[in-house]
Amino acid sequence: MNGNGAPPRVGDVTTTSASGAAARTRLERGRGALGPALELVHTGRAPTRAVLTAELGVTRATAGAVAAELEALGLIRVDSRPGGAGGTGGAQGRPSHRLSVAEDGPVALAAQVHSDGFRAALVGLGGRIVATAPGKVTVSADPAQVLGAVVEAGAALLEQSGRLCVGAGLAVPSAVAEPDGTALNPLHLAWPAGSPVRAIFAECVKAAGIDGPALTGNDVNLAALAEHRHGAGRSAQHLLCVATGHRGVGGALVLDGRLHSGSSGLALEVGHLTVNPEGRACHCGSRGCLDVEADPLAFLTAAGRSPGPEVSLLQQARDLLRDEPAEPAVRAATQELIDRLGLGLAGLVNILNPDRIILGGLHRELLHADPERLRAVVADRSLWGRSGGVPILPCTLDHNSLVGAAELAWQPVLDDPLGALA
Repeated sequence: MNGNGAPPRVGDVTTTSASGAAARTRLERGRGALGPALELVHTGRAPTRAVLTAELGVTRATAGAVAAELEALGLIRVDSRPGGAGGTGGAQGRPSHRLSVAEDGPVALAAQVHSDGFRAALVGLGGRIVATAPGKVTVSADPAQVLGAVVEAGAALLEQSGRLCVGAGLAVPSAVAEPDGTALNPLHLAWPAGSPVRAIFAECVKAAGIDGPALTGNDVNLAALAEHRHGAGRSAQHLLCVATGHRGVGGALVLDGRLHSGSSGLALEVGHLTVNPEGRACHCGSRGCLDVEADPLAFLTAAGRSPGPEVSLLQQARDLLRDEPAEPAVRAATQELIDRLGLGLAGLVNILNPDRIILGGLHRELLHADPERLRAVVADRSLWGRSGGVPILPCTLDHNSLVGAAELAWQPVLDDPLGALA
């Protein structure tokens, strides 16, 4: 304890007693634990100081110092009142301090671009969306114009909030090649192939006077990361995410908490699995890919409906599935897309052997419409389906790609809170 009766902060280095060396060692160990501790609170895995102590494998004093330092940085709150129903007691059954992210703490600017417009948001720790600024606009063929608009919307949110910003993240509906951050196939945006979206986004962020890193990723990859940390993918070791948003189908794999992006960021282009060899021509040059056989446009087409311009294709497909599920053409289209999706998932199960599958966008609605049919198709077509079956769950986060984009900006803080906020 310091002179005020509080636990020592990690940054405290003054020691005068014979135990000074031991204290310095404990504090140095605490500095190394700041990032892991923040991630535990960020992902909800350490609701109390007792749990934090156990997860970090440190002493109660060190855990207290770590929590105090994170609180001093404005990142978490330490509540000394007894833990609630979900709390865990400390030593000798004493109630433990409760830990939570700081509701008024720093935020990340998150941006998402899709075929029907863009959305900007401020996202705090814990994946909590603080504010959003939707923009349904015609997405021009000039990425600089679009990214400038979404950053401008985000900058306005920041000014209104008065919050500290740790950086910015962008989600795009395209494979993003590493290390250059180029969008290789922004097919539904009419952007030139190979557009340097990361560099353009970084320039826009800098021009807006926003500090911190500016990072970019594929929208489904980022959705999977967000769901793994805050949603339906929590605790999965080998998480497969498949989703269809406004157009096309994407996939992502999270292995032991890290996105599997391949050697150059292009892994898990699941939209180009063939599920109907005699089907529609795909943008990739093949036929019958998931990308064109199991997205909202495919559903509307199978149901005999002509898409309208008033709302997004995704919303039109959702409305049809919700409002007219028993109409014969809609029911037939639902079964057809479930079968196509199940065939694709079965192939992925055979290759990847995930321990959980989560579905987003229209695929989540298809799962709700007939979960037994989808699970049966996957089981019948996969090598291991009959013997165990992989859990197939709906994504649970609203705007998970936005939350995932924020995770990109938060990652340097999670890695080194003191260094990132210095």
